[in-house]
Amino acid sequence: MANCLYNGLISAGIRAFKDNEELRFGEEIEGGLLQAINDSRIYIPIFSKGYASSKWCLHELAHIVELPRGNNEKVILPIFYDVDADDVKLKTKLYRKALRKHKSEYGKELAKKWKNALREVVRIRGRNLKDHGYYLLIH
Repeated sequence: MANCLYNGLISAGIRAFKDNEELRFGEEIEGGLLQAINDSRIYIPIFSKGYASSKWCLHELAHIVELPRGNNEKVILPIFYDVDADDVKLKTKLYRKALRKHKSEYGKELAKKWKNALREVVRIRGRNLKDHGYYLLIH
């Protein structure tokens, strides 16, 4: 289903990125991807069950949250794909478990940065795919 949403965004003329094997070849996601994030005006993080287990997704989210968003020039539109906002708010074990693993692998400070980014973006009213058809989100 994530591919349907991704392809729908692409066919609508929206430049979309998804976490895939191509992004894992290098240790850093600097360069083109972060520049594309910097140049974007609308950000649509799609939270899924595996989102918090991806250091790339969390790194990108933290970067997005750190960008200035004054005067409605930068907008974040969160989508909850197969999770609830409570998962992203760290009220359930799903994302907390992933963050504990990241904390042991990458350190307390980086895990705290990612945790804060999750908590900040979930304060924004998003769309829950459980409540809306996929078609409505991409058309």
